[in-house]
Amino acid sequence: MYHLAQLNIGKLRYPIDHPEVAEFADNLDKINALAEGSKGFVWRLKDESGNATGIKAFDDPMIIVNMSVWDTLENLKAFVYKSGHIDFLKKRNLWFENPASAHMVLWWIKKGYIPTVQEARLRLKELDNIGESPAAFTFKKTFVPPEK
Repeated sequence: MYHLAQLNIGKLRYPIDHPEVAEFADNLDKINALAEGSKGFVWRLKDESGNATGIKAFDDPMIIVNMSVWDTLENLKAFVYKSGHIDFLKKRNLWFENPASAHMVLWWIKKGYIPTVQEARLRLKELDNIGESPAAFTFKKTFVPPEK
């Protein structure tokens, strides 16, 4: 009855078309295809370019978003930590500034529902303000779907 929504954000050290960010930018299609082909993938935020780097969800134009929906927490974790995605996650600090506040949030949604960027921003803010709860959590402290 429930799927898992996730948002992660990052503040780029350089503009997306800068040579220092080229390895990240040049592999977006590859990583997005890997996500879409992964077990449990349901949906991801993207614009007409096929990725979400052009979606400005925050006042700072250097902040880019990644938002997706997965069938289970386990399948999202497998993609993040046990696929080729991990190689890019390990290099995050080359391309992104160290976050001063929460940069990733998870929450359960009803199956078939597609979350909005505004909703995701509110979940991230909630995580920052009150910490982990069933409404906004991270991989460090997870919660079961409401039906369980």
